[in-house]
Amino acid sequence: MKYKMTENIKLLQGDCLELMKEIPDKSIDLVVTDPPYKIIKGGDSNGKNSKRPQGILKGSRNLFKYQNIKISDWMDELYRVLKEDSHIYIFTNLTNLKEMLDESLKTGFKIHNILIWEKNNCTPSQFYMKNCEYVLFLRKGKAKYINNIGSSKTVHKFNNIIGKKKHPCEKPVDLLQFYILNSSQENDIVLDPFMGSGSTGVACVNTNRKFIGMELDENYYQITEKRIEEEIDKEENDRK
Repeated sequence: MKYKMTENIKLLQGDCLELMKEIPDKSIDLVVTDPPYKIIKGGDSNGKNSKRPQGILKGSRNLFKYQNIKISDWMDELYRVLKEDSHIYIFTNLTNLKEMLDESLKTGFKIHNILIWEKNNCTPSQFYMKNCEYVLFLRKGKAKYINNIGSSKTVHKFNNIIGKKKHPCEKPVDLLQFYILNSSQENDIVLDPFMGSGSTGVACVNTNRKFIGMELDENYYQITEKRIEEEIDKEENDRK
């Protein structure tokens, strides 16, 4: 296992199912994560019928080296470490939406809403263009208002990352910042047990939140480490 720690940032390379056991009960203020899940099969990049996954996901049913993890394996741990009366955001797709919601409710989470991230581009398909992803907006304990009541619409329009991505499922930093700002305060601790290339960590640096990130794939961990270091340096230079 590799790790890197600063006063506000803790990056861990390893199995989150083991790493989360080291986190005390009810110590996390917010969870924002995009876990691995089954991908949709159907069309190719031209929208034609194919046995391959769609668009950028074509060529392999398992997009990542480490993908065979059950939702139930990690959902209980997220519930344990999250503070009472706190929020959790989980990205998912249509194929996994019902199972993800069922498992979260079984664990004890309550649903605030199912949010939609509307992208500015989409993957062709014979079953309509897929131009959105779903986000489970859940809570532990009593209902808690978001900080910006004026942003309470369920459809959130943020540009998708076009071109070379650091991670195939990389999410826009401004979208993650939107959720972080709405569901936490400065210096709160945000957890992402499936941090990928570290976009949630970058969003935490930008919003003055503490961050705990975990990633099993060593390559993506190294990308995150470099990316976070560059973002911290940028923030420090901007303050000078």
